[in-house]
Amino acid sequence: MGLTITEKIFSEHAGKEVKAGDIVEVPIDMVIGNDITTPISIRAFRESGAKKLANPDGFSIVLDHFIPAKDIASANQAKISREFAWEQDMKNFFDEKDMGIEHALLPEKGLISPGDVVIGADSHTCTHGALGAFATGMGSTDLAYAMVTGGNWFKVPETIKVIFSGKLQEHVTGKDLILELIRQIGVDGALYQALEFTGDTIATLDMDSRFSLCNMAIEAGAKSGIIAVDDITREFLNSKNLARKPKEFYSDPDAKYVQTIEIDVENLEPVIAYPHLPSNGHSLSKAVEDQIRVDQVFIGSCTNGRLSDIEVASKIVKGKKVARHTRLIVTPATQKILEEATEKGFVKDLIDAGAVVSNPTCGACLGGYMGILADDEVAISTTNRNFVGRMGARSSKIYLSNSAVAAASAIAGKIARP
Repeated sequence: MGLTITEKIFSEHAGKEVKAGDIVEVPIDMVIGNDITTPISIRAFRESGAKKLANPDGFSIVLDHFIPAKDIASANQAKISREFAWEQDMKNFFDEKDMGIEHALLPEKGLISPGDVVIGADSHTCTHGALGAFATGMGSTDLAYAMVTGGNWFKVPETIKVIFSGKLQEHVTGKDLILELIRQIGVDGALYQALEFTGDTIATLDMDSRFSLCNMAIEAGAKSGIIAVDDITREFLNSKNLARKPKEFYSDPDAKYVQTIEIDVENLEPVIAYPHLPSNGHSLSKAVEDQIRVDQVFIGSCTNGRLSDIEVASKIVKGKKVARHTRLIVTPATQKILEEATEKGFVKDLIDAGAVVSNPTCGACLGGYMGILADDEVAISTTNRNFVGRMGARSSKIYLSNSAVAAASAIAGKIARP
């Protein structure tokens, strides 16, 4: 019986053939912490008696959730990470000087390579599977163990193969593919399993859409999401000074999958996830018919804060004005994306339309700051979660969409077709 990509990555790291269900301890190529989770890891690291990181080049701290600091508590959290980074002389420490949302910044910096094992104390670490890596979220104490030892233990997950076929309609993206999958299998449909995305549709997806697709694997309960390396991946990586040599793995034809799901996307519309679960998906046609008035539109996050998201939004709003009763907040995922969007005129088009364009931050996505919803307000957001109270007041409502739909909705003041 052949092996899946995920089994091959773990086999290579373990130095022996392993299969789904095996428990292995393997070296970690990249450990990722942020300003919320890292202080807990640092405390556990110190309590262990450790003095030095086991693999300093394989540890990144990205201050992204509440940076620049929103209050005294968040300032103190950031201070703990800064002092630790200076103490350890970390080269992969990213603060205001070179900031970005961790799951956009690290691929941009070339710190994730195909074939890596990546862990982060953030559930959306699975984003990096778009580069052919095994990437998953863990707890802060799990990170501390990796900081001390350079490795961690895993139960090798079973894999669900998801085959997307057909040509995508205009304004249908990787975000819609994952929302459709979650609509079909639910938020617990892939518990502790890897989602391997394949099919002729995937072969046409750009990297931004692939990152979005893998980013939300966790919203189906998955341990990880992964896409095999192809020419599109290689083109993205060619411009990077990669931290490690890429190792390309491909599932064998006779690999064992726990399930195979086939989704024909030829007639797929943009998917709108209604409150209060990502699995509560409906077609854009239904959302337009329902006449859903929106108070706030948010375009950003580790799911949809990339250059293509800002570009499509700017093209849709150019020469128009955001509806009087609606706010449009656009948050680029990294400083480089913000710089490129500014150079290309996208930021001007957005501001002229009435948008607020902020510094890179997770901010509004988790109801942290820079876009908190008031009582009973309604938002359409390009983020990954629409749980009760996720972006502010518990009585607020969040609809999830891609960036084109979000931008069109800002102009219309209600969920609208691009």
